[in-house]
Amino acid sequence: MEPDKSIERLETEMWDRTIPWLENLSTAEMLRAINQADQAVPILVGEQIPVISEAVDLIALVLQRGGRLFYVGAGTSGRLGILDAAECPPTFNTDPTMIQAIMAGGQDAILHAVEGAEDDVEAGAHAVKDYGIDERDVVVGLSASGRTPFVLGALREARQLGARTISVNCNHDPETQPYSDITIVIPTGPEMIMGSTRLKAGTATKLVLNMLSTGTMIRLGKTYHNLMVDVKATNFKLRERARRIVMLAADVDYPTADILLTQSGYEVKTAILMHLLHVEAKEARQLLTDHQGMLDSLL
Repeated sequence: MEPDKSIERLETEMWDRTIPWLENLSTAEMLRAINQADQAVPILVGEQIPVISEAVDLIALVLQRGGRLFYVGAGTSGRLGILDAAECPPTFNTDPTMIQAIMAGGQDAILHAVEGAEDDVEAGAHAVKDYGIDERDVVVGLSASGRTPFVLGALREARQLGARTISVNCNHDPETQPYSDITIVIPTGPEMIMGSTRLKAGTATKLVLNMLSTGTMIRLGKTYHNLMVDVKATNFKLRERARRIVMLAADVDYPTADILLTQSGYEVKTAILMHLLHVEAKEARQLLTDHQGMLDSLL
């Protein structure tokens, strides 16, 4: 079998000869070397904010129109997509179907590597069909290499079905580009451990996902100032957070916030409006519905 020379040209697969002989370093020196490499990642992400902002605006528009967001990935990238999707319902009280993740190899691949799953182009295409993705939706392909076959198959099929497409990559000139309306490239370069893209590339992908989901939720009115006003108060910590948010937004004391939340069924936005507009919970909910949940437009 001949070696795949194209892999050697991927920045994320290159050998960085400047990295010191790690085994010869003290633990602290070794960790400082890793930390120093990581410090470049936020700067690289910052340089791509104009493109990332286009992606946020596109995703927000799709979701405002009733569409869905799908992250598609394999390995580390896929798991990061699952993490971001899973955190949106408790943080922003989104419907679980609004933001979903598709992982090469399915559920089994979340905790254990499923060998060969990422190499299956047709599996990516079939996954898009299985989820019923169509022209109302947006698909974000996550691929550090920019050439993961499963992701390429998913993006290609999604585009053929009329969905909008975005890709997040860590190598220049990614193969995802022809199938992407927006291509985000964070050129993280060689890894501290050659080819281990769970390091800088994984960090870059996580930072971009933070921006995509958080930026979109802000555009959808899921925050008020920098307060998490759509938080789903499902445990003690989150109920306490909800009380503090009402205290801050409505300028009330703790007992008043507790009463307002109890009367509103622990709907933070409703509780805030009840106090500031002097209305009952039912009227506050209707006002929010009439204004697409945008709290700031009512205050």
